Amino acid sequence: MSENRRDSAFFMTATTQFGLEEVLAQELRDLGAKIEKIGQRAVEFTGTKQLLYEANLWCRTAVRILKPFAHFLAPDEKALYREVSRLDWSEYLSPDQTFAITAVVNKSTFEHSLYVAQLTKDAIVDQFRNRTGVRPSVDVKTPDIRLHLHMIENEVVLSLDASGDSLHRRGYRQQTNAAPLNEALAAGLLLLAGWDGKKTLIDPMCGSGTLLTEAALIAQRIAPGLYHQGKFAFENWPDFDRALWESVKMDARSARLEEPQAYLAGSDLLPEFIELARQNVEAADLEDYIRLSVRDVKDAKAPAKEAPGLVVMNPPYGERIGDETEMEGLYKTIGDTLKTSFQGYDAYIFTGNLQAAKRVGLKASRRIPLFNGPIDCRLLKYELYQGTRKAARPEQE
Repeated sequence: MSENRRDSAFFMTATTQFGLEEVLAQELRDLGAKIEKIGQRAVEFTGTKQLLYEANLWCRTAVRILKPFAHFLAPDEKALYREVSRLDWSEYLSPDQTFAITAVVNKSTFEHSLYVAQLTKDAIVDQFRNRTGVRPSVDVKTPDIRLHLHMIENEVVLSLDASGDSLHRRGYRQQTNAAPLNEALAAGLLLLAGWDGKKTLIDPMCGSGTLLTEAALIAQRIAPGLYHQGKFAFENWPDFDRALWESVKMDARSARLEEPQAYLAGSDLLPEFIELARQNVEAADLEDYIRLSVRDVKDAKAPAKEAPGLVVMNPPYGERIGDETEMEGLYKTIGDTLKTSFQGYDAYIFTGNLQAAKRVGLKASRRIPLFNGPIDCRLLKYELYQGTRKAARPEQE
């Protein structure tokens, strides 16, 4: 491949979770991307093949990196089949490779995304059969080539999925407790909290340790994609540049800082959660950077010798009926601990129980709307002043 081919820029889309779009756009900018548009749960940008590889390796809040390659109108079934058939599929796929199509359909005359995916698949398979007599197979679980079809009204965008398995699945998580935070969201919370990878960071309700693990990855400049299990999907593309990919990975490995950059500590009431956290931290090869202990949140304290930094936590939301009183008590305890033991810190509580959060008894200076799966949540910021300074006026949500 000639050098100029390698350096030409093209359009890409990175998908993320609601509320993390600006954070992801900044991550992409830091990698050298030119941001074209920040949308809902997606950021459109331009960059080179090297940037495509780096985005998969480095973006902490991305779910997938997509490379759009076709755009057309399809008011009905005939038009969809015809337009898909017009593309030269041998540029993207060979007959001995497996493929899968994910379709997302909004406000369209087509009711079912599954039907749209099926029709698209038929058009691709028929083209191969007519031209070569052989056809690629569909494999929905682990395809070589993943295609993404996005249809709004009757406008269709077809993209190659560069990531394969969702990027939030880092591969270090051995197992989790009942309601884990996904890794991309955990990283997003830390970046929204403006954590710089240097300040003290305490999680007094750390569960299986996802927030602390993501914090250590940020502090030690470790690319989360280095934990990715198996291949990235772009490694199966016809234009895959192995030498470039090896050099991008080598740069990522050498970016890692060995010396601990920040004081990171977590605790939880349940020994089994701390055991899970320990296993996850070890699987990520981060045991030198994170201190873990069994402790009730009411006994949590700021480390004596460290300068104040951040307290970040994702307490239970209390999904079950009858949890209300227990949850209100828990959130009151959290508030008491913050007031008495963490003066001078900024505290961030991520919760889906906004009723119980009122019992924290502190005024939130920021309220950032987010989702944890389907649950409507807020990341609440509390400034814990030394002494009796009045709390800052809360921003309007």
